[in-house]
Amino acid sequence: MFVAGECDDDAKNLLQTTYDCWVKSMNIVKPGVDYKEIGGIIEDHIVPRGFSTVTRFCGHGIGSVFHTNPNIYHYKITENLGKMAPGHIFTIEPMICEGSAEPLMWPDDWTATTVDGERSAQFEHTLLVTSDGVEALTGKIESSPLQFWEMESEVHKGYWLGTSADAVAKATEMTQNA
Repeated sequence: MFVAGECDDDAKNLLQTTYDCWVKSMNIVKPGVDYKEIGGIIEDHIVPRGFSTVTRFCGHGIGSVFHTNPNIYHYKITENLGKMAPGHIFTIEPMICEGSAEPLMWPDDWTATTVDGERSAQFEHTLLVTSDGVEALTGKIESSPLQFWEMESEVHKGYWLGTSADAVAKATEMTQNA
């Protein structure tokens, strides 16, 4: 999670909005929450700010197969996807766009851009549901720099490693030492 080069104010707004909706969506992760709630949190945050979310890609469960159920949608749905429980591992990885959210796949079948060529931003964590919240399995380490979106967030200032007691304690210590 970094920016290559300098970015203008519009790019910073896109990055900040993407980061904040991502953290908001991760903050609700805990046992008993329905997976479909994630997309509503994201969409409710980005749409009033003038952004869109890609609907053709989603986060996913991780198990004996890398991309498995549940699918984690980054927009509102009504479909029952099941409830989170301790031990569940999945990703939240919203792709937020300035213009069209319609993707254009490159010939390598991996790289995607938007059909209108406008900018998009994405953050991703692999998350583990714990008995008291969530922990980011792909979280930052002590030598990871704090980025502007972490320092200027309206949702969570500083490092975000999860909502479990252990994750909050570690993130607080890392932020104080940054």
